[in-house]
Amino acid sequence: MKVNLLKKIGIIGYGFMGSVIARRLAEQKDEYEVFVFDKEKSKLFGLGGIKVARDARELVSRVEVIILAIKPQDFDHILKEIKGSAGNKLIISIAAGISTSHIEKILGQARVIRVMPNIGAKVAESVTCLCKGMLATDDDLELAQELFYYLGAVRIIDESMMNAATAISGSGPAYVFYFIENSTLDPGNIPEHARHDMMRRLEKAAETLGFSTEDAAFLAANTTNAAISLLRKTKLPAPELRKQVTSKGGTTEAALEILTRGGSWEEAAQAALKRAQDLSRRL
Repeated sequence: MKVNLLKKIGIIGYGFMGSVIARRLAEQKDEYEVFVFDKEKSKLFGLGGIKVARDARELVSRVEVIILAIKPQDFDHILKEIKGSAGNKLIISIAAGISTSHIEKILGQARVIRVMPNIGAKVAESVTCLCKGMLATDDDLELAQELFYYLGAVRIIDESMMNAATAISGSGPAYVFYFIENSTLDPGNIPEHARHDMMRRLEKAAETLGFSTEDAAFLAANTTNAAISLLRKTKLPAPELRKQVTSKGGTTEAALEILTRGGSWEEAAQAALKRAQDLSRRL
């Protein structure tokens, strides 16, 4: 008799990032069994290779790992809904600005990993930063790395740098799109010198926010390459991709306000970091 050793992964929230994660993991049929739930049921029709749960509690009861891919405004409601059934399961949150301690406070003795992927996930070239909460183990962190390697590059950082990562790898693609949009460069054929110039600008911005030389180089190179790959593979114009990264009142909007006034990438990143910190405090 064959024993089913598939890891059962549940994803609450089937928006852009939740759906990308679900599809990438569902493709690994020999590794994972994927369950999803979203309050908007219309998003969940006809999902091949992905199981749909009736509600968040049912999803939690059927999986070992819970990925929270929901908007910050819906977050506390979902945490309270699953509090009694989450038990000793691993919680992975991709919600921007929500700390591991906030999740631990609501759920109790929870093993929490905080993750921040970026738009590069669309073409399997995400730059994803991870950190672990107080009770999460090294094995939990290793499992989270394993899951997000399917989306692209992964970097473990200290949680104190997560807002800075939002300003660099999260908002950084928009700096690249804005630069290309306002240049004479061919988006489908970016020359090496221009690619290197953008990497160096983003690397300097990352160092300004406190990243080590090594981390800054990793985030800058992978974020720049992901943005350029998006342009090439999706064939969407730079302004359209820039809009996809820019949410109203968010970190990217704050950075672009600086760039449109002629500010540097360092100044733009600092504005994005300040907005990320402000949003975190509100939560």
